[in-house]
Amino acid sequence: MSYVDGFVVAVPKDNIAAYRKLARKAGKIWMEHGALAYWENIGDDVPPGKLTSFPMAVKLKPGEVVAFSWIVYKSRKQRDRINEKVMKDPRLQMDMQNAPFDAKRMIYGGFKSLVVL
Repeated sequence: MSYVDGFVVAVPKDNIAAYRKLARKAGKIWMEHGALAYWENIGDDVPPGKLTSFPMAVKLKPGEVVAFSWIVYKSRKQRDRINEKVMKDPRLQMDMQNAPFDAKRMIYGGFKSLVVL
């Protein structure tokens, strides 16, 4: 079964175009290195919760929107190999202080696929 990396970040609404540009570039690089799929999504119906929610998880501020992303790999072993290459790829080397989102509030993790239809 496949392996998935998932990400949730808060993106200032004024930075959505810059985030899209970065995501397109990053997606192409991940795919070139062997990822099976790359998805970037911007929140449309992401309500705040009382106990937990996407907005609470990223400490969403006024003027921001939640982005939810994932990358699909054949296996965790393949993911580790691809991510090592991506992190060394000079096209993606950027100063994270200039990223169009606050990387300190990023939520991410790797997941084994349980059900794929």
